[in-house]
Amino acid sequence: MKLSKLTKVSFLLAGMFFLDKVLAFVRQILIARQFGLSSELDAFNVANNIPDLLFALISGGALAIAFIPVLTQVLTRDGQGSAWKLFSRIANLAFLVTAGMALVVAIFAGDMVRAEIGIAPGFTTAQQDLVIRLMRMNLIATMIFSISGLVMAGLQANQHFLLPALAPIFYNVGQIIGVTILSPEKGYSLGPITLPAFGLGVQGLVYGVIIGALLHLAIQIPGLLKYNFKWIPSLDLKNEDVRKVIRLMGPRLVTMFMIQLIFIVRDNLASRLAEGAVTSLTYGWMIQQVPETLIGTAIGTALLPTLSEHFSTDQKAAFSETIQKALKVLMALTLPIAAALAIGLKPLLGLAFDFGVEGTRLLSWVTAGFLLGLLGHSLKEVGARSFYARQNAIIPLITAGINLTLYALIGSLLYKPLGAAGIALTDSLVFSLEAVLLLVLLNRKMVPTIKLESTWVRALLAATTAGLVTWGSLAFLTPRVHPLIAGVVPMVLGFAASLPWIKRELALLLKL
Repeated sequence: MKLSKLTKVSFLLAGMFFLDKVLAFVRQILIARQFGLSSELDAFNVANNIPDLLFALISGGALAIAFIPVLTQVLTRDGQGSAWKLFSRIANLAFLVTAGMALVVAIFAGDMVRAEIGIAPGFTTAQQDLVIRLMRMNLIATMIFSISGLVMAGLQANQHFLLPALAPIFYNVGQIIGVTILSPEKGYSLGPITLPAFGLGVQGLVYGVIIGALLHLAIQIPGLLKYNFKWIPSLDLKNEDVRKVIRLMGPRLVTMFMIQLIFIVRDNLASRLAEGAVTSLTYGWMIQQVPETLIGTAIGTALLPTLSEHFSTDQKAAFSETIQKALKVLMALTLPIAAALAIGLKPLLGLAFDFGVEGTRLLSWVTAGFLLGLLGHSLKEVGARSFYARQNAIIPLITAGINLTLYALIGSLLYKPLGAAGIALTDSLVFSLEAVLLLVLLNRKMVPTIKLESTWVRALLAATTAGLVTWGSLAFLTPRVHPLIAGVVPMVLGFAASLPWIKRELALLLKL
């Protein structure tokens, strides 16, 4: 069967994202077994928030997604030379802005951490001091990412996806170096080989992040050479294409700021709960992000250049049809996967992370809470990118503002009675509502309109089947077999049982 270009790219990205997530899980398992649900690990997870915010604002999300449609347009209209000139000007601007903002964060880190509306007001003074120190170290990686994130966007605009997809894998390699060599006091043994150990503790994890950032950039440099990249030392803020990127970036920047504020609100609330709440939310989110990345992000990333091209060439029917196919596939895949994972993961969580009975129970509930929003997060990947492909950043800005407001309100109500699981449930509720709003508004602009027909019904039937089969298999196997088998087999059986309901959408996946 001949696959479409978009399907091939989606499969490539999904494969690379899968390898990335495997390494990420290896990394997190090693970290969990080294530090446990400790105050030190809580501090490390919280310290990432502001550096992650800067990266997301400048090149990881705000600029990159605003950049691709304009860069694609310049590449189509004026050729590669003009596109790389635009890339250089935007990259130069991004680096200078990131450097300035990083300096401000380094100076005011104490206030950002300790303020009542700051990052971790509920932590002890010792924890807050550790957060401040780790946050300042993390800013080094942020500076590197300010360029590396844009390189990803530049290569994707050239329809090159392999090296950008490999970059996160190399980022994880750097972090694994941090946890296996830089952090421990006693070296890990791999057969006859014993790795060196530098005994840097949680600071070694941050050095691993910095090494990972360098590798993230380095692996993409051959792609720049392949496409004849030439750097120019220029900003040229009067250039119309530069100004167009900035105009599109403005609303996107505010949008990403609101999205990243959600993580700060999340950890602010969690810092007021018992020790380990922040880490359980970090791990639960990471687990939910595995299927979301393999399905939603892979399809969304592959879609953006194609949708931008359809919009630039005024192919309205192709634009609408591409989105419609993607939405059907996402619905059919995410609902049964979420049901199987939410019910069947507990034995694997206990086996992998060794958090103890109570810690595993907490992580299970938190993860299930996040998985309820798997469909919403995945649909948002397509919905938001569809507006950016149309060079419309206002609608995603408005929906992100609504999302943040609801998150703060609902989270404040649920975190005390339900604990960390209440915060995870809040995440699922608000992101699902945002996805629905985005798609309703998008459908009003589509010619022809998007019609999902009976996909919803089949996807819900598939999810119900997956959930029941997983639950029944889990109940039967848990007292009889090893936790690895008791965890994996029920989920595989559950998803397999759901496939007859969604065979139309699976066939559609090959025709994206």
